Amino acid sequence: MNMVHSSGSRRADDPARARPVVDVLPVAASAPGPRPPLASLETVCTVAREGSFLAAADVSGVTHGAISRRVAAVENWLGMALFERHARGVRLTPDGQRFVGRIEQAFAIIDAAADQWRSPRTPRLVRMSVVPAFAQLWLFERQHALESEAPALRIELGIELRNVDIAGGEADLSIRYGRGNWRQLETRAFMPERLYPVAHPRLAEQLAKARRRAGDAALLDMPLLHDSDVTGWRTWFDGLGIPFKPRVQDRRFEDYNLVLAAAEAGLGVALARTPLADTYLTRSALVRVSRHEVDSQLRYHFVHAKGESRPEVLALMERMVKALG
Repeated sequence: MNMVHSSGSRRADDPARARPVVDVLPVAASAPGPRPPLASLETVCTVAREGSFLAAADVSGVTHGAISRRVAAVENWLGMALFERHARGVRLTPDGQRFVGRIEQAFAIIDAAADQWRSPRTPRLVRMSVVPAFAQLWLFERQHALESEAPALRIELGIELRNVDIAGGEADLSIRYGRGNWRQLETRAFMPERLYPVAHPRLAEQLAKARRRAGDAALLDMPLLHDSDVTGWRTWFDGLGIPFKPRVQDRRFEDYNLVLAAAEAGLGVALARTPLADTYLTRSALVRVSRHEVDSQLRYHFVHAKGESRPEVLALMERMVKALG
């Protein structure tokens, strides 16, 4: 639109009167038309990620035809093709790669804004798999604090002895005990441990007399309690230069909380694993029977899918590390 303005105070012979002052407003760039729905843009990203319309339909839970229509709507809106069709599926054109990259950035901004403004009354869910001993000895008394810190979380626990299929979606996060070598998953060291032997006061008194004669080797005269792995006892005796092999009189239990319960019942000598067992030991009658202690070769680890980036999963791991002290 052109706007013409002239001053009525000028004389007729004023040169400026012959040259009106013209202000030209910039012409707005033509809009590409109404934006396609977010669902259509998400579909384009899904097709790019899956590599075919059929796979994208399976992932999205819609028909192949719906996927095709959504992609066509975005391509028509842009006025260009985003995908090259080939026998085994589709691949992005160079323009399509740039477009999808920008759209994914935009979705990340939307997600970040939603995380910032989402009501704290709707805690984010984290499905975590743990063994019974870890739940009983460490997690339960800290779970409320872990969930209550802002932003609020809700921890859905799966308590079982088997290793759940994280890659298959059975859990978001697992706490596993071992050396950290679980294939096809990412691991992060969590809780290191120190080991020393404990026993019921009655057994402790017997050991005190025997240790005056034979030193810490006297423990081999007692039933030794352990879970499915004897690495702890082997490590403890190695520190003394004493070879150790499991014996018939030793007692094996499926989980560590049962090892401690058996020790408290006077069934043998157990290894205290600290800090895991710290709270239990302060409440129990178990007595330390040797000053010798060692670092465990095993520890608890965070285990999750490769590339895990969900804020709620990362937040829970950080809170657990902080709770460990």
